[in-house]
Amino acid sequence: QVQLAESGGGTVQSGGSLRLSCAASGPIFSIYGMGWFRQAPGKEREFVAAVNWSGGTTLYADSVKGRFTISRDNAKNTVYLQMNSLKPEDTAVYYCAYRPLRATTGPYDYNDWGQGTQVTVSS
Repeated sequence: QVQLAESGGGTVQSGGSLRLSCAASGPIFSIYGMGWFRQAPGKEREFVAAVNWSGGTTLYADSVKGRFTISRDNAKNTVYLQMNSLKPEDTAVYYCAYRPLRATTGPYDYNDWGQGTQVTVSS
């Protein structure tokens, strides 16, 4: 089982920025995908962004395109989510996830999950 440790959440005002980090450790395959998902109270977990470790191709939800950027540090097995122009509707618990295959947008495709980090955007 891959262990994922998220950090970087917090509270910001609307229009502000935050950067989330997720460090992976354990039995990591050479070709895999990592994604960020979020879940607001009373809502289902939704896809935010994902990256393929081999090649670096990225996927984004329409709601965050142009505002969020996912990136990776191969040497550190760490994925980042830079979030700019934050809106109150971005408020949620953000989760990092891992799958030993190419990244997808479906949460059920991912094998391992972090514990989540709270992001709160005030208006």
